[in-house]
Amino acid sequence: MSENSPVPFRFQRSYRGPIEAVLLDWAGTVMDHGCMAPAVVFVEVFRRREVPISVEEARVPMGAHKRVHIQRITELAAVRERWIRTHGKPPGDADVEAMFEDFIPLQLACLSRYSALIPGALDAVKAMRARGYKIGSTTGYTTEMTAINLADAAKQGYVPDSTVCASEVPAGRPFPHMCLQNAINLNVTTIAACVKVDDTVPGIEEGLNAGMWSVGLAMSGNEVGLPFKEMMALPAGERAALRQRAYMRMHQAGAHYVVDSIADILPVLDDIEARLQRGEKP
Repeated sequence: MSENSPVPFRFQRSYRGPIEAVLLDWAGTVMDHGCMAPAVVFVEVFRRREVPISVEEARVPMGAHKRVHIQRITELAAVRERWIRTHGKPPGDADVEAMFEDFIPLQLACLSRYSALIPGALDAVKAMRARGYKIGSTTGYTTEMTAINLADAAKQGYVPDSTVCASEVPAGRPFPHMCLQNAINLNVTTIAACVKVDDTVPGIEEGLNAGMWSVGLAMSGNEVGLPFKEMMALPAGERAALRQRAYMRMHQAGAHYVVDSIADILPVLDDIEARLQRGEKP
């Protein structure tokens, strides 16, 4: 090879440090087992428009900004058909806006009824802090709604270092903006050293789009959609079937890891740390 020939190798950086930050969702991840608070309000909002929807339909877009969530429910074929039967025309932007205006006070009124921390959440966060991880959070709730969650969580001992709401960035999930704003707030040096934890498919996509490790929670949130006691009361076979379906959906969405709940997160973080030490990236 002559002196002036291009060298056929390129330098490639690899981060080999520890995890810097873990970004946690709220409902279904650290509090409100089953992600109940938003689901029941979406059902009520549509009932008031004489268009009944099921809890399953209410959950389909879970994780998105709540106005976007309402719009996506109206785009479901079966819901759209019911709306046309009732109102004689398809739902429009004005209908979505009116329902979102109804949604806000209803959601604010019921949030504290569903604010109990998920079993194991507080211990997991304490263990993460002991490792030196910064704790961020993202949510599809508005700033006003999140203020209630923050106050209720603080009473139980959970106070994240950063919280970013969908209403505070140009676009919510699956866009990466909330994750990236958390990274700025937390003074993170390397995006690949961040882990996003969420119970919804849009939340998994949010972490992936941000270039972070993405961990799905299959049993504690939207995929199963049951309070803890009700979930545990299910026959073992039924619970196993729900688990299998949730794991499959989250893996198909691209999650690097899937576990039952935040109580199971520490072994995942151990594995991510080992992979980072080997120079691997999300």
